[in-house]
Amino acid sequence: MTLIDDARALLPDLVALRRDLHRNPEVGLVLPETQRRVLEELDGLGLEITTGTNTTSVTAVLRGGRPGPVVLLRGDMDALPVREETGLDFAATNGNMHACGHDLHVSGLVGAARLLAARREELPGSVIFMFQPGEEGDGGAKVMIDEGVLDAAGERPVAAYGIHVATGPWGEFSSRPGPLMAGANQLHVTVHGRGGHGSQPHTSTDPVPALLEIGTALNAMVTRKFSVFDPIVVTVTQLHAGEAINVIPPTATLGATVRTLSKEHTDLVIAETRRLAEGIAAAHGCTADVALDVMYPVTLNDPGEADFMADTLRDMFGADRYVDLPVPMMGSEDFSFVLDEVPGAFLFLGCTPRDRDPRSEPWNHSPLVHFDDEMLADQAAALAELALRRLAKGA
Repeated sequence: MTLIDDARALLPDLVALRRDLHRNPEVGLVLPETQRRVLEELDGLGLEITTGTNTTSVTAVLRGGRPGPVVLLRGDMDALPVREETGLDFAATNGNMHACGHDLHVSGLVGAARLLAARREELPGSVIFMFQPGEEGDGGAKVMIDEGVLDAAGERPVAAYGIHVATGPWGEFSSRPGPLMAGANQLHVTVHGRGGHGSQPHTSTDPVPALLEIGTALNAMVTRKFSVFDPIVVTVTQLHAGEAINVIPPTATLGATVRTLSKEHTDLVIAETRRLAEGIAAAHGCTADVALDVMYPVTLNDPGEADFMADTLRDMFGADRYVDLPVPMMGSEDFSFVLDEVPGAFLFLGCTPRDRDPRSEPWNHSPLVHFDDEMLADQAAALAELALRRLAKGA
């Protein structure tokens, strides 16, 4: 029996767990029911388990039968505040939804824990299983790092791995060395003028035209100040000014999401936006305040670990099951906090049902997205094999 065979024997249990979690999605950093289910599933595996104090995280350490380094495997647990519209018989009904597949991530990591626990005596080292709340905007990985997840086995991991399910060809693993996903930042611009009556704009200093001009100028800034070979995305998503329709407000504000693929461009965004906003505001007789909130860093795969991961998956599942991504994705992921501290790699697993065309299927975060939980066995086997082979390599 191979590790893949053992994983497929676990599939009915993993599917049952995934669907139970899917029926009961929880949002944010506090997921008491999800934590309870994870603890139930890990009970009896002989793991050293701790739970978070600032979040309902679960950290489980498996001590191998032989000395060696530490490897970390991660699965995030939180859902999204999305009302499900799939019509599945296990669909959520509480107004939340596992629209990003974290229910599969939890179940796959439970499967990996079972596979590795059954091979405890042959393990040359230890494995940390990181069950993380709060990935969807709450920085749960950073909270767990601050609470000591990376030191849970007594020494830092030599490598860390995670898998994210996605709308994509059924069973296709994909990743790349270097930047895999963008850093997520929030841009806030406030223009200060002098309010007045809407019928007499010449007696006031209207911040609204200045703000609108700044919003338009941001598009030109992206194309003229940033290399296309290190791209950024700036998308204005919020414009706020005034309450009464006949009143010129004293201030107007703009909010935008900013995605970058390098720290250098993150730093450049704030400098260039400040120069642009202050200059346009001054031309209108106004002033401007600019702030950039850095939320998630770039998800940066260690080149050596990314190559090791690709070789492992090709060897396990065949060369046709792994694809090198030509370019990064501009979405963001808080596993980036782990990869800032520990060399490792993150990858995607296509879970569009095999009878559907992924090119026309709803994407992650859609209320209609549907993932095939038959892939849970391969997900669990991939995580377990990565840990086994990486421990065998040593520090």
